[in-house]
Amino acid sequence: MKYKAVLCVVFLSALASAQDWKPLFNGKNLDGWEAKGDGQWKVLSGGVLIGTPVSGAKNPFGEAWPVTLTEKQYMDWRQTQSWLYTVAEFGEYDLHVEYLTPVGGNSGISIRDSTRGKYALGPSPDYTKTPAHFGYEIQIINGVKTKYGSGAIYLFAPAELGHEKENDWNSLDIESRNDMIRVKLNGVEVSRHAGDPARPKTGPIGLQLHDRFNVIMFRNIRIRAIKQ
Repeated sequence: MKYKAVLCVVFLSALASAQDWKPLFNGKNLDGWEAKGDGQWKVLSGGVLIGTPVSGAKNPFGEAWPVTLTEKQYMDWRQTQSWLYTVAEFGEYDLHVEYLTPVGGNSGISIRDSTRGKYALGPSPDYTKTPAHFGYEIQIINGVKTKYGSGAIYLFAPAELGHEKENDWNSLDIESRNDMIRVKLNGVEVSRHAGDPARPKTGPIGLQLHDRFNVIMFRNIRIRAIKQ
């Protein structure tokens, strides 16, 4: 009887834990999200969210391919970003996200950014005021060996390399606490940081379309609030 009681407690605990998770993306439409900047966010069959660049007449910031450019003009054109932010804001939580981008693809997940990407948008973004400078950005940069690889807390904590799958789906698990941010890539802890005491403890969650030459897909986005 004692053995059965223990099994029952374990089962109920696991069930309660599973029930704590809530979908942040419903797999059908963008309810609960708002798009910012120059990009298209669409839901594909199978519950996959895709972010792609906008060009030509649909681009509110200029023509599809300006030919005569200075270096700054080219970078301003190329680096035009888009973000998809949750309407809601969150405090302490666990976040699960799965992503796919080709090798070399660049993206990120923003947390606690009260600006909602304001300074990273438009034809002349301010690269010193991107979401990573107000809240935190969890880096996605597939197959690139760099200081802040996929799973890094950009500007704060480099990621341990070697745990990302190229040209395939990967999972990120982000633990956001008042005194700590921890990131797991495909189940392995790759970065951790206490955070900046001067930065917000709460805020929206954002998904990044980095520039005009990138495509990013997300799926199975869910969140679990940490009760105080």
